Amino acid sequence: MSRAVRRYGRRVYEPTHLRTFLAVAQTLSFTRAADRLGLRQSTVSQHVRRLEEATGRPLFTRDTHRVALTEDGEAMLGFARTILQAHERAAAYFGGTRLRGRLRFGASEDFVTTRLPEILESFRREHPEVDLELTVELSGTLQARLAAGRLDLILAKRRGGESEGRLVWEDSLVWIGAPGLRLDPDRPVPLILYPPPGITRARALEVLEAQGRAWRIACTSSSLSANVAAARAGLGVMAHTRGLVPPGLVPVAGLPELGDVGFVLRAGRRGGAVQEAADALAEAILAGGDRLHRPG
Repeated sequence: MSRAVRRYGRRVYEPTHLRTFLAVAQTLSFTRAADRLGLRQSTVSQHVRRLEEATGRPLFTRDTHRVALTEDGEAMLGFARTILQAHERAAAYFGGTRLRGRLRFGASEDFVTTRLPEILESFRREHPEVDLELTVELSGTLQARLAAGRLDLILAKRRGGESEGRLVWEDSLVWIGAPGLRLDPDRPVPLILYPPPGITRARALEVLEAQGRAWRIACTSSSLSANVAAARAGLGVMAHTRGLVPPGLVPVAGLPELGDVGFVLRAGRRGGAVQEAADALAEAILAGGDRLHRPG
């Protein structure tokens, strides 16, 4: 085995290969991982192959339609994050640089109940001189504030057809409601919606209109908890990310497909210390991206 894989009888896991592995594990796509990392797909495949050579075990199962983590791949997720975090701390320590400044970060409310708070807490411990300000809002609102220069970095849904931003995670949208909820096909669909410019709102109305299905608004709120409460009460259905379905709600059949949604990181253009802090937080979120669709 090559020296790049083993040195002095020990396995060595290259940080570059680990970052590539995380990108593939989080997007479940070699193509999307290549887009995120700015690499060729062949390079991504090469990095994964070398990491698999280093472990001596397959980390993914893949065919022409699907990529999935093996059991060893699931185990490598935690190890990869730990190794990369240690690598970044060492680089910052010996590089003699400390991040400073005020960083205005915006996140979609979808992530409040995931493990994003853990990622932010770890970032604050590692960069105590960065004054982190958090804004939780609708994705459309976050994008508007970023464009207006009122935020420095956002983690938000990406509108259909858009390609901007670094893809953190992609999933399908589903209709969800209370268990036992039954929709009368002869009556308008009762909808629980975010107000404009909610991205899931726009998608829900678009697919219903395309099918010619009548609808009515049963509840509207900019608060995820309020909409979830309305759904649990059986007031109607809401469009939501499959991997983030709140407890007490289940997918509802019989409605048109909503398609996929991507969650992306987008940064403003301020330069200097703020840009360095935004880049560091973005890397921390990308490293822990698989934890963003798991309960906190």
